[in-house]
Amino acid sequence: MAAPTTSRTDHVIGGEYVAGAGERIEVVDPATEQVIGSVPAGTVQEVDAAVAAARAAFDDWAARPVEERSAAVRRISEGIARRRDEIAATVTAEMGSPITFATQVHASVPVATSRGIADLLDQGYEWSEESGGSLIVREPIGVVAAITPWNYPLHQVVAKVAPALAAGCTVVLKPSEVAPLTAAIFAEVVAEAGLPAGVFNLVHGTGPVVGEALAAHRDVDMVSFTGSTRAGRRVSEVAARTVKRVALELGGKSANVVLDDADLAKAVKLGAAGCFPNGGQSCNALSRMLVPESRYAEAVELAVGAVAKYTVGDPADETTRIGPMVSDVQRDRVVDYIRQGIAEGASVAVGGPDAPEGLDTGYFVRPTVFTGVTPDMTIAREEIFGPVLSILPYRDEEEAIAIANDSEYGLSGAVFGSDERALAVARRLRTGQVAVNGGAVDPNAPFGGYKQSGNGREFGRHGLEEFLEVKAILR
Repeated sequence: MAAPTTSRTDHVIGGEYVAGAGERIEVVDPATEQVIGSVPAGTVQEVDAAVAAARAAFDDWAARPVEERSAAVRRISEGIARRRDEIAATVTAEMGSPITFATQVHASVPVATSRGIADLLDQGYEWSEESGGSLIVREPIGVVAAITPWNYPLHQVVAKVAPALAAGCTVVLKPSEVAPLTAAIFAEVVAEAGLPAGVFNLVHGTGPVVGEALAAHRDVDMVSFTGSTRAGRRVSEVAARTVKRVALELGGKSANVVLDDADLAKAVKLGAAGCFPNGGQSCNALSRMLVPESRYAEAVELAVGAVAKYTVGDPADETTRIGPMVSDVQRDRVVDYIRQGIAEGASVAVGGPDAPEGLDTGYFVRPTVFTGVTPDMTIAREEIFGPVLSILPYRDEEEAIAIANDSEYGLSGAVFGSDERALAVARRLRTGQVAVNGGAVDPNAPFGGYKQSGNGREFGRHGLEEFLEVKAILR
């Protein structure tokens, strides 16, 4: 396995590294509990400097030919690909995702999504169109603040920065202070891609300081935020003072609806694969499995068997499938949810609140499957963000749809059954993305939520258009 990055971890403002004069934030390896790096705790003054640099660079960058912006994004995609192994090792070290998943997903999917944006531009994206007697044009929105989470520390950065740059916007990135090291690699990749100074800036720090300063800033035209629903509400409140655009990708409590004519073994196996990877620390995790009452016992047995294959351990080991939670705070939060599920009357089919045997160091949690779960239980309603699956029975298809939609969230979902029935049910789920019978991942398909899972979309054409204004020229 490649070594984690030793990239410089200072701010990047106007094309220059800025060390910062304040405190530094330590980065902890969640498997060893050892400090592996640090980043500066950014201040309002550094935010002001980064926004000013982005504002100064905007007019020139927005005026560059589309082909030039597309080529820059493609160079970024190629730079990420060249450093795949280093990126994967860094993700594993800073947030605990198993190295195999980190290589195949964390370090590889951003290559595809950024390349997809470049391809979209090169294939002739329509920047203007005639409508009656008017010319409708699409223009970059301006300076974008990109605020990204720790669970996919490169994937979410690229999901925002690549389309924003392609659109002609300039960017100030605030990565998560919990897992910021991958962003340092990305900053080097961007520099190597040869963007003009100020087009991309990076300010490390906390949400309450750097995040709020960006959201409130008068010279920031848009905030693109991924994180918890609670934090997303706060970003919206702060940003509303300057009436800027806000795109939010927030929490989820996604349902996997298994119909009575489904291939049950396939549905349970792929349902587990949609819940437990990345330690369950995915906003689109399929954390609720809905199965017919008549097949409930069989589904539970299959789920227990599937979970047995999700080995917990050293995330640097290629055979490990579940690493540690990202922090002690996150581990304690997940364990508290497991205990609450038990207290409310659910039964543990496998797993539980106790630490995995032999893993006394590190923030590990046992993958857990709950049975006897009712839709009103906390574990069926709140986002746990850990390796916890609730299996709920239903009487008929209408009840299954009602349970799936009875959530404040609407980010993702899945349906298994005969193709025509499964598609019909998928159309009725109030959620932004649904996989039917294990549908393949499409890196260019729009991703985003209904309800309190957020607003706006990422990836592909829809992701690009989040960063564009629409102007009507009347003639």
